[in-house]
Amino acid sequence: MIAKCSVLLLSGLALVLSLGGVGVGAAEPLQVVTTMAQIADAARNIAGDRAKVTALMGEGVDPHTYRQTRSDIALLNRADLVLWNGLYLEAQLEPFLLELAERRPVVAVAEGLPEQRLLSSEDYPGKFDPHVWMDVDLWMAVVAAVRDALIEVDPAGEAIYRDNADRYLAALAELRDYVSGVLATVPEDQRVVISAHDAFNYFGEAHGYEVVGIQGLSTESEAGLAHIESMVQMLVERGIQAVFVETSVADRNVRALIEGAAAQGHEVVIGGELYSDAMGDPGSYEGTYIGMLDHNATTIARALGGEAPAGGLHQRLAGNP
Repeated sequence: MIAKCSVLLLSGLALVLSLGGVGVGAAEPLQVVTTMAQIADAARNIAGDRAKVTALMGEGVDPHTYRQTRSDIALLNRADLVLWNGLYLEAQLEPFLLELAERRPVVAVAEGLPEQRLLSSEDYPGKFDPHVWMDVDLWMAVVAAVRDALIEVDPAGEAIYRDNADRYLAALAELRDYVSGVLATVPEDQRVVISAHDAFNYFGEAHGYEVVGIQGLSTESEAGLAHIESMVQMLVERGIQAVFVETSVADRNVRALIEGAAAQGHEVVIGGELYSDAMGDPGSYEGTYIGMLDHNATTIARALGGEAPAGGLHQRLAGNP
C-alpha cells in the first residue's frame, strides 16, 4: 500500500520535471508548500535561502480534520514542490493531494518508511499510525526524504541540501539522546502517558512508556462514557498522578478523567500541555521540531517524577514545564 502510493507520487514528480513544469531558476527561490509545520521546519533547515517554505497548518491546527481552502488550492497549484506526511494523517486533504500529484511534484515523506517500523492503526484497518515524528529516529528518516525531494526538483542545490541536512541530522541525534536520557529517569511504574488522543504511540514504543489516549488515532474518534469510566478506574487503581492535555485537541475529556478520579478520592493533576499534531507559535523555540520534542520530553519527565532541567536541552523552553 505504502509503496504503491509513494510510486504514484514520485512518478507525478518525475512527470512534471520531464515537462519542465517546475521552472526553478538560480535567482528565484524554490516555492515549497508543506501540510504540517514539522515538515516545513525540516525543509527550511535543509533548503536555507534556496527555498521559500510555507506550511498550510499553523499552531493549534488539527491535521486529521483540516480541509483545503481556496487560498490553499491556489498556493498548492503554484508550488514547485509539495510535501505532506501521508499515512492518512491528512485524511481530508488526501484526495486533493493525490490528484495534484498528477500535475505537480508531490511527495508523502513518511510513506517511504519501512512497514516493519510502523505501528498499526486500530481506527483504520489496513493503515498505519501516522504520528511518526514522535520518534526522533523515524523522523530522521523523514528528514532524509525531504532532502531527497528537494534535490530531485533542484539538483543544482544538491551539495547545499546535503550539507545542511547533515548538520540538522546531527542536531536531531543530540535531541534523541537528550529525550532518551531524561525519560529514563522516570520511575518505571510511572512511565504512563495519558492524553487526549493516540498521538504518542511511537514515543511510547521508542522509550518504553505505556501510552493511553482517550480518543483514537484520529481526533474525529469519539470517547464513549464506558471508556472514560474504565480509564478513571485505571488511574485510581494504579495510582497514576498526572495526565496531559494537547495543544491541538480540546481538553474536555482529560478534565472528565480528573473529575472522575476526584469523585473516588484520588487526586490527578494536569502534568502539562504537550505538542502532538501541531507545534508551538511560529518564531518560538517550541515552534521548531527540536523545541517541540524538547518541551514534550522535559514536561513528561518532570511531571512523572523524573529529572530534567526546567529549560530543557538548550535552556530555551518558555516558562517552567
